[in-house]
Amino acid sequence: MIKPVIAEHIEMTPGVCGGKPRIAGHRIRVEDIVILHDLMGMSPDEILLHYPTITLSDVYAALAYYHDHLEEIRQEIRDGEALAAEMQAQTPSKVQQKLRGRHGANDSISP
Repeated sequence: MIKPVIAEHIEMTPGVCGGKPRIAGHRIRVEDIVILHDLMGMSPDEILLHYPTITLSDVYAALAYYHDHLEEIRQEIRDGEALAAEMQAQTPSKVQQKLRGRHGANDSISP
């Protein structure tokens, strides 16, 4: 259950952002705010520079929601990181492939 004050700012809707908690009326997930704040060290005011359509109250509500649901949000972040690593491993970078191809061609020595 979402606390009344936080409920003004945080919502969960099946089919929107995977049903994950997000800023009400936006597609900005609580975990997005947490990543910027905790992992990237941004202040709430700096977060607003990245998301100018939300309010400072929204940021603090997202952080309060996070602290009320630490393990749930941390697991969502870990799951997202694991998915990103898996996708990266399965999808080689086209730039890296081109660089390897170009580098390999330049390394050959003609007799």
